[in-house]
Amino acid sequence: MKIHFVICLEFIRLGLIVPSSNTTMEHEFCRMVPSNATVHSERMKMSQYATTRNVKDLETMEVDSIRAAAYLADAMVQVIGYGCTSGSLARGHNHDNVIVSRIREATEIPAVTTSGAMVEALDFLKVKKLSVATPYCEEVNNMTVKFLESHGFHVLKVESGDFLNESPDNIKIGKQPPAVAYGLAKKAYMPEADGIFIGCTNFRTIEIIEKLESELKKPVVSSNTATLWSMLRKVSFKNNVKGYGCLLERTCVQKR
Repeated sequence: MKIHFVICLEFIRLGLIVPSSNTTMEHEFCRMVPSNATVHSERMKMSQYATTRNVKDLETMEVDSIRAAAYLADAMVQVIGYGCTSGSLARGHNHDNVIVSRIREATEIPAVTTSGAMVEALDFLKVKKLSVATPYCEEVNNMTVKFLESHGFHVLKVESGDFLNESPDNIKIGKQPPAVAYGLAKKAYMPEADGIFIGCTNFRTIEIIEKLESELKKPVVSSNTATLWSMLRKVSFKNNVKGYGCLLERTCVQKR
């Protein structure tokens, strides 16, 4: 008689806070995470127009993040990601660290923001001159460039297209197929760039990152790949995640 033993592996529990009108980040995270990780999410209230019209809404949304983080703490997640690019950079240089400190103080759980992860990932890949593709309006694009340049990056070109002209809202961003992000990234690309950043956690990107890297021979980082990579580093994840670009294929180990 053969006895089969089942090895129970402890899962990495990743906590994710997303804007209430975001329809992309959770789906992309669930596709990218390693098999021994689970994603647990909570929403913070944000108008569907906040990332394209009303920057004040981005700042107001931050207040709700502490409630959301507290709910995730009940699930004993090991790291919390503040999953909004524009919302974590809207108040300028270093405010992403303020958000992290508030979440950690409220929950005693390590945290990252998307904008902080963006900086960390680009530094890790030694990308200093970059092209940027986003679905944002001019005001949010300007904030993004200012934030990046405050961290020592040189933005060569920003491309955001015109698909939001008729209906500038976050729901429409989430409905865009990955081909839209691909097209904007190709338009933004400058040969002298060290790499490309595709902004917005509600913008579908993970299907086209490897294709872009193969064609352009440069690293391509999106808001969602950067956020996941940074969160995995916080929990000392020791393996690589394949299929979503060179960033996640690098060893993710980092002491907490």
